[in-house]
Parts: sequence; C-alpha cells; structure tokens
Amino acid sequence: MLDFRHETFLTLCSCNSFTKAAELMHITQPAVSQHIKYLEEFYRCRLFDTTNRKIRLTHQGMLLKEFAMTVFSDTKHFKENISSVNTDTMQFSFGATLSIGEFVMPEILSRLLTKYPKMKIHMSVSNTHVLLERLNNGELDFIVVEGSFDKSDYDATLFSLEKFVPVCSPQSEFANKEVSFQEITKSRLILRERGSGTREIFENILQKNNYSLHTFEKVIEIGNMAAIKKMVSDGLGITFLFEVAVKSEIKDESLSIINIPGFSEQREFNFVLLKNSFFRERYMNIYELIKRTFIENC
Repeated sequence: MLDFRHETFLTLCSCNSFTKAAELMHITQPAVSQHIKYLEEFYRCRLFDTTNRKIRLTHQGMLLKEFAMTVFSDTKHFKENISSVNTDTMQFSFGATLSIGEFVMPEILSRLLTKYPKMKIHMSVSNTHVLLERLNNGELDFIVVEGSFDKSDYDATLFSLEKFVPVCSPQSEFANKEVSFQEITKSRLILRERGSGTREIFENILQKNNYSLHTFEKVIEIGNMAAIKKMVSDGLGITFLFEVAVKSEIKDESLSIINIPGFSEQREFNFVLLKNSFFRERYMNIYELIKRTFIENC
C-alpha cells in the first residue's frame, strides 16, 4: 500500500501548484516539497520538471502517477468488493455517457436486477471527460463511453459498434427516399451542446467529409436528447445520433432514418478500466455479464 506522500504526489499532479496542493492537503508548502523530495530520493529519479517556474511531470513521474492512481483506486474499492464475490450479491459503481446511460443501460440493468435482486448497482451519467476523471480518482469501478479518449492511458475493451445515423420526421421531405448530403444542409440542424460525445462525433464526421457546421444554413443547440428527438419528430429540423438512441422512435414511426447514399458511420462503445487494476478479473466478469445481457436484448 502506498503512503501519504504518494497522495501528496497525486494532488500535485492534479493541480500543478505546490501552493494549491498544500491548501488541498491542509499542510504547509515546505511539507509538500519534502514529500516530493522523499519520493524522488526513494525512486532515484526526478518526478517533476520545474524549469521556467512551470511544473511538468517527467516520464518517470507519469509512470508513477499511473501506478499510484491504480493502487489508490483499488484500495478504495477493496473493502466493498471483497464482501461481494458472488454474482447474485455483486455490487459495483460505474459511469456511462448519455447515449449509453439513457438508451442502452436501463434495459440491461433491469434484466440484471430481475435475475439477481440482491445485486447493488450505482450508475452515474456524464460526459467522457468527467467520467475519466472520476475513474482516475477512484470514484468509479469502470466506465462505458462513446466519446474519444487516449486508449493507451487505460485498459479499454470494445463493448459494441453502433451506427451513427441522420434522422428526420416521417413527414419530412427527406423521409423514405435517397437524398444527398448537400440537400440536407438546407434543413435546420438540431444537435447537442459543445462538449457532448454525440456532438464531437458528428463534428469529426463532418470534418472527415470536408464539411463543417457552417455548411448548414441553420443550427440549433439543445442540451437534452429527449427534446431534440421531440423537435425532430415535430418536423422542426434533422439531427444525427446513435441509432440505438432512436430505436423505439423508429419502431413506432415517430422518426425516420434519412437515406444518404454512401453515408455509413459506426462508432465504438468502450468498457474502460484503470490499467493494471487488482480487480481486473472481477470487472471483466461484470463486462461479460453486461455484454451477454446486451446481446440477448438486441
């Protein structure tokens, strides 16, 4: 188990300020410096580069940060995890991005809790950046995300490949016929706010095809997925989102997929852990359980 000086090290990593780290740790600034000096002498290497009055992690510092985050996270979860080794009494806390948390996980969790009523589950829904931070801080066991992130920093496993599609009202001029991408740019585009995974994916697709949001004549930003779907269903514009998010609306014909020849986009939903987690086998068992339930529901 790592000692209190490693906690000081991680705090300094997060705020990049000896003064701020001292305030957060409720210790003096010289004490922070002493803790870092001790660790550098113990590991026989520099952990921070402090030239030009800026604090940057060295390569060795980055390795220690990765290791320390995993150890502290595992330690934090050990007490609750050691007492729930059987599937029927299992407990876990995880995070999911909006599309996954709102349109994929409810059915999966409902089926799991019906089958294992003693299972304890806590799900947080937020954007990829926030969920990664909470995973790093040991607040979550694992996360399931659709947004982009550096996979080399984590232990990531593909959960599913999902279609990313354009949709419109069934009464729209674009419904039930082939239309070009150029044609739909004359319609009002309704999309999520900046920072959302869905928005980021859409903008990346536009860039790949040499377009941008400026290509569309009218653009509206809405921070709620249900509101976007309702507005599109009412014929107020079009949108792009994951097909799984409009599965029920396509089925009841309140929304229609726009048929754009040559447009075929898929994106990954990823199951993400901290690297080298002591609980990796346990979390992967949960992954298999969730994945199996997901497949059964498809």
